[in-house]
Amino acid sequence: MKKLVLAIWDWIDDRTGISELVGPSMKHLVPHDAGWWYVFGSATMLALIVQVVSGVALTFSYVSSASQAYETLQFITNNAPFGNFLRGLHYYGASAMVLMVGAHMAQTFLFGAYKYPREMNWTTGVVLLGLTLVMGFTGQLLRWDQNATWSVVVAAEQAGRVPFIGDWLARLILGGNTIGGATLSRFFAIHVFLIPACIFLFVAIHLRLVLRHGISEPPTAGKPVDPKTYRKEYHELMEKTGHPFWPNGMWRDVVFGTGLIIAIALLALLFGPPALDNPPDPSILTADPRPDWYLLWYFAVLALIPARIEAYVMILAPAVIGILLLVVPILNNRGERAPSRRPWSIAVVLLSCIMIGSLWIVGAKSPWSPNFDPVPLTPEIIGANSGPVFEGAKLFESKSCLKCHLIEGHGGRRGPELTNIANKLTRSDMVIRIVNGGVNMPAFGAALKPGEIDNLVAFLQSRKPPEPQEH
Repeated sequence: MKKLVLAIWDWIDDRTGISELVGPSMKHLVPHDAGWWYVFGSATMLALIVQVVSGVALTFSYVSSASQAYETLQFITNNAPFGNFLRGLHYYGASAMVLMVGAHMAQTFLFGAYKYPREMNWTTGVVLLGLTLVMGFTGQLLRWDQNATWSVVVAAEQAGRVPFIGDWLARLILGGNTIGGATLSRFFAIHVFLIPACIFLFVAIHLRLVLRHGISEPPTAGKPVDPKTYRKEYHELMEKTGHPFWPNGMWRDVVFGTGLIIAIALLALLFGPPALDNPPDPSILTADPRPDWYLLWYFAVLALIPARIEAYVMILAPAVIGILLLVVPILNNRGERAPSRRPWSIAVVLLSCIMIGSLWIVGAKSPWSPNFDPVPLTPEIIGANSGPVFEGAKLFESKSCLKCHLIEGHGGRRGPELTNIANKLTRSDMVIRIVNGGVNMPAFGAALKPGEIDNLVAFLQSRKPPEPQEH
């Protein structure tokens, strides 16, 4: 049997030349001390493969039609064999791909691996990072629910701020003047055909550059990069201490990649895909559109910037960040690579993580937006089953106050928290605020009867911390 398999392989290899194509890559010399920091690039590739496989499987049932997309997703989630698992696999695969490409870029930046002669490796990596984020955003619209469609409206609004070509870009995104079936068809083509084709192209270029210039050796303090001598020094180092990528250098990639795929599969199996929102309805304005978690920090930026400068931030911020990333190897392609000799590189990565993490937390809470589906107040929180306090609590919910105010973890965050409001405002202050309104709060004087105001104030006056018990 073994001889038969080898004979078949020899015949195929003789006709196709597979070993001549793959062999040099497997035998490519890599630094002997390249450790676990070097696994993120191959892990990104594995996440991409997960996306391709799960995405192709989903397209067998998905219909990119405005009248059928939502229903087909419900069918995939609830009825198709393994449909819920495949949607989860695709969602968590996208998350893994964003995480891995981000980690790979951070490691490359910290190790100074973008310096001579690997400037173009970095440039293609920046392009792949951008394509990955665009891939994630366009995939969100294909859910074709209320959240997804309003997210595209926000994207079109941002594109519309671009000088001279803004209107054209907005119409290009929407497939017309308004969101509709043409929008979905356009995003489906971009997500399934255009962006993957670009990713495959730049992945091929990136891998070719890696083979051409070699994997950068771990940085050593006091050993700067000199373009005049680096290539000769690197080749001498590989000939002296390097070892073949397979199997000596690849086992860490295999272990880490296997763990990554298992983690994606377990998340898909245990938690499933994100729940679908209501079907798209442009007439419903009480939507709270937000992107998937890896773009939530940018969602927070757009929500927090003052209105007078939002056009500049929307246009200039992405452009400035992209330009800065692209010019890094041009401005700094020689000298020290060790992070200990480049403390500013550590500061840049740490500050970026802190900024993105802080904005992500704010974006998850989204205090600027009402909670349109708050959890009702429980009898334990209200503290009564009848009487003015109970009636005031029901008014507090029915008049949508709970959508903007937080009470013991229930409600929204747009307005001040009212859990202990009785310790801060007197009865007169409460009446004045309810009747006349506030900065973002409407006036309820004409909408409430005097008895209803009394009940609402009674409920608010009951909002205070419990008195300590005597022992």
